[in-house]
Amino acid sequence: MSARRSGSGSLAAFDAMWSDLESVGQARSGGYRRFAWTAEDHTLREWFAGECARRGLELTTDRVGNQWGWWWDGPGTVDDAVAAGRRAVVTGSHLDSVPDGGAFDGPLGVVSALAAVDRLREAGVRPQVPVAVTNFVDEEGARFGIACAGSRVLTGQLDPARALALTDADGTTYAEALRAAGRDPDDLGPDPQTLARVGAFVELHVEQGRALVDLGAPVAVASDIWPHGRWRFDFPGEANHAGTTRLQDRRDAMLGYADLVLGARHVATQRGCVATVGKVHVTPGGVNAIPSHVTGWLDARGADEEQVVATVAELTARGEEMGATVTRESWTPTTRFDQGLSERLRRVLDRDAEVSAPVLGTGAGHDAGILATAGVPSTMLFVRNPTGVSHSPAEHAEAADCHAGVAALADCLRDLTTGGATTGDGPQDGAA
Repeated sequence: MSARRSGSGSLAAFDAMWSDLESVGQARSGGYRRFAWTAEDHTLREWFAGECARRGLELTTDRVGNQWGWWWDGPGTVDDAVAAGRRAVVTGSHLDSVPDGGAFDGPLGVVSALAAVDRLREAGVRPQVPVAVTNFVDEEGARFGIACAGSRVLTGQLDPARALALTDADGTTYAEALRAAGRDPDDLGPDPQTLARVGAFVELHVEQGRALVDLGAPVAVASDIWPHGRWRFDFPGEANHAGTTRLQDRRDAMLGYADLVLGARHVATQRGCVATVGKVHVTPGGVNAIPSHVTGWLDARGADEEQVVATVAELTARGEEMGATVTRESWTPTTRFDQGLSERLRRVLDRDAEVSAPVLGTGAGHDAGILATAGVPSTMLFVRNPTGVSHSPAEHAEAADCHAGVAALADCLRDLTTGGATTGDGPQDGAA
């Protein structure tokens, strides 16, 4: 296809952008610490704004802080096009990370989206609907604990008052972090006007597993996101001296937490799910002090929603027997991507491909899933990860596969915005 057979400039641009991001927020581990509304986040946002300006994309920021770069060469404004039934096709991802996360989770989608715009322009594509590249803020939830906060608030799935009251490990509230970043917390809220511009959303992401390695394919199309959620377990105890307090006299909050860790592995195995306790806070936190309070966070997911719910219910009952207070912090049921959109993209990718694009489900949450839940026709593309590792410095994608991802995304955007043509009339709706 023409978009695949040209575009060396866009691939060079991909490489240059990737190099620009390489050092931002890099930790000693080799991973990244790019958290929402920090100095590193500011640098990344400025980088995104600069790349949009370089391409002549109109940069807007919604009420949450998500960034949008708009490409529209048609008559009138983007809003004029939307009013005429030409809603935008949007692509992008996020730039923040988990603690010591890999380089590809999120940034691959943003850089690929910008490079795909370059590729379309090189091929002479004239979209008949607006195109936008987006950078969603606080997707990982690494600082304030709720994943996809930017898209959740945007779509009304996270109450702004609850978001503003969230605190990080240092006790800084979300509201305080926004003020420090130069934003007014009172502005935070759903943004139906921005959301109404979006006719379809396609998010490219590094695969967080090894399915594409086993299938011998560089790119896949998504089918759904497994149900997933996070729960906070607070175990009470009594601080005391570790050397002088008899075992039978202790109220050790760590014992309940230990039972949660072991129970999560056992119960999830029994029910065919995955459950992880990956974060803990211990008070007072001294080596020679019996813990007076331990907070642990449970992450539970699985292909079968009933089994995930049952897993959490069993662990909750066990925790409460140990005196814990259990709070659900987030829950997302099974998210099925738009079947027609996914099938359309699969057909686009299969036209010229040596290997048919597989269709895969994923256990990881994404902004595409939040938009899908809000009624926006959405799907995803996955790029092969030879290590199968994610949320780790070992996360990886080969340059050739990244370039294949850019070509695939460009092909999909071209089809959605022009019906496959490079000039002339295309579809009136980006989700057609």
